[in-house]
Amino acid sequence: MSRVVGTPDPAPVAPRVPSRWDPARAPAGGLEQLVYRSNLLGADRSVANFGGGNTSAKTRERDHTGRELDVLWVKGSGSDLATMDASGFTGLRLAEIQPLIERDEMSDEEMVAFLARCQLAPDMPRSSIETLLHAFVPAPHVDHTHPDAINMLAGAADGEAMVRELFGDEAVWVPYIRPGFALAKQVGLAARREGVRFVILAKHGLVTWGRSGEESYARTIEAINRAADYVTAEAAGRARFGGPARTPLDDAARERLLAEALPAIRGAVSSERAKVLLVDAAPATLEFVSSRDGRELSQVGAACPDHLVHTKRVPLWVPYDPAVDDAAALGARVRELAARYRDEYRAYVAAHARSGEAIADPDPRVVLIEGVGMVAVGADVKAARLARDLYHRAIAVMGGASAIDRFVSLSAAESFAVEYWPLELYKLSLAPSPRELAGRVALVTGAAGGIGSAVVAALAAEGAVVVAADIDAEGAARVADAYGERGLGVAMDVTSEEAVAAAYREAVLRYGGVDIVVSNAGIASSAPIEETTAAEWDRNHAILARGYFLVAREAFKLLRRQGTGGSVVFVASKNALVAGKNAAAYSTAKAAELHLARCLAEEGGAAGIRVNTVNPDAVLQGSRIWGSSWRQERAAAYDIDPDQLEEHYRARTTLKVNILPEDIAQAVLHFASAARSGKSTGNVLNVDGGVPAAYTR
Repeated sequence: MSRVVGTPDPAPVAPRVPSRWDPARAPAGGLEQLVYRSNLLGADRSVANFGGGNTSAKTRERDHTGRELDVLWVKGSGSDLATMDASGFTGLRLAEIQPLIERDEMSDEEMVAFLARCQLAPDMPRSSIETLLHAFVPAPHVDHTHPDAINMLAGAADGEAMVRELFGDEAVWVPYIRPGFALAKQVGLAARREGVRFVILAKHGLVTWGRSGEESYARTIEAINRAADYVTAEAAGRARFGGPARTPLDDAARERLLAEALPAIRGAVSSERAKVLLVDAAPATLEFVSSRDGRELSQVGAACPDHLVHTKRVPLWVPYDPAVDDAAALGARVRELAARYRDEYRAYVAAHARSGEAIADPDPRVVLIEGVGMVAVGADVKAARLARDLYHRAIAVMGGASAIDRFVSLSAAESFAVEYWPLELYKLSLAPSPRELAGRVALVTGAAGGIGSAVVAALAAEGAVVVAADIDAEGAARVADAYGERGLGVAMDVTSEEAVAAAYREAVLRYGGVDIVVSNAGIASSAPIEETTAAEWDRNHAILARGYFLVAREAFKLLRRQGTGGSVVFVASKNALVAGKNAAAYSTAKAAELHLARCLAEEGGAAGIRVNTVNPDAVLQGSRIWGSSWRQERAAAYDIDPDQLEEHYRARTTLKVNILPEDIAQAVLHFASAARSGKSTGNVLNVDGGVPAAYTR
């Protein structure tokens, strides 16, 4: 299991950043060098946020007619500096853009339309929001970043005076203004002043330029390190965040608390859609949430405008006192505070929205629990990770700014103007539409087998985060590894109360909870009743009846704490409905599964917990069961050769088909998805090609 573990050593207030420029690896020039420079800047998130910042280069190129002309290559909207390649840049005819600096004003809509007509090719991405800034700066290479050390000054109440003291006439301070034509013109004119090498944007970031890509990059690093040295010197002897107010929980205590509280927290921040949670207890996080000033600082506002659409203006701060609060009390407090947060967010939108402007999801994206850590919230794992990473940048900036001065941020109106800015929201629109199970966490038992791995694949394909559980821990890990950060492999012996609880605990600590539980772990045995041993009988019922009971019982506990409903799917068998010759132990255990599902459907209905059953038959492909003695035993029961089983089962079905693991997976997906079966519970879906004896009636 992967988990962030806190240590007691806080991060430096304003660390220096190294230069990563390698003359031996840097391309000679052109677009290739711009890609190289951009990737270097994005490689350090204390220099450039995910998706934030923009870079450019002015080159000579030939257009589609063969004419040679000046071209501005600028980062395309929605790209990330760290990972983008040449396809992420837009080429524009520079001669058509530069005269715009003579204008007095230009609306966002007019600017976007104008720039679209200047592109070298219509299929290039829409150019950066700050394209005009790059065009107006009179240098071949321009970089705009949001470095922590610079923003410690840009986000300080007396930042302008500090910048003047540090940089003198080498830097120009530009008071906050949202990106667009007006800001671009101010930066362009500032960069033309004699001796100016840097522009500092209040509450925003840094602009540098150079005659070469290397010079522009070097200026960025120089500005950051000069700012870092200044902040470090000014902050010497001062405690960050007002110093500690309490000792944070140790790792073991934190995990015990969160294992119980996270499902309630997840339910509290999933008012409109399911969310994935990501716990963070990094040293800087623990320092912040355990400090005297952390609560007040957290409510000032975003540390950079680029954070807003991913973290919202402020996080949810949750007081916690381990002397009096247990996990239940913490969960109840988060539910109350999250409801208040939504009301305040709706009021914030109502105060600043134009007529007809749709409100975004009002739930918090960052939850800070006093003395415990951060819980990042997202519609998927990537979004939760992004909220976490950006808030780390906010903690760093607040730490530096508050150590040397008073931290300031955008006003509510300024924040709204960025958070709901169409040009900012356009970046989000470039992401693929969410799949139907986005934000949901699915736990599948018996995941290392043929049916189990197919079920995992089907749920993951529809956007679910998947927890692959199996008694074969290595097999479960192999299945989960295919889905990267969206997959977790856990060991689970379904007959062990402790093992079942431990597997759910891992899922909760990784993702915050579970929404979909697929009970699929299975075995099979075949023998005449007089040859069936008590041990074989007990083994079938231990795994197929007791195991399904234990998995469902733990699921119900968790789903009730979340309070958002859920779906439990039993993978039973045609034998749950049909008397199986020479399979009494197996068939009766499967019948117990089916009736347990119907009982649980009644118990869970009021809580929105749906329980349904899929009945496969004769799924031979990829099955561990059919790779055991079960194949020989069933062939003997039908008095045929084992190699004839597939044809035997196909021939006896009404549809004359064989059943594959993927067929079962699609049936499970039907019950797992509220969009497909949200009003179905207590139901049975046979996937057997049509076995008349199993028709429900």
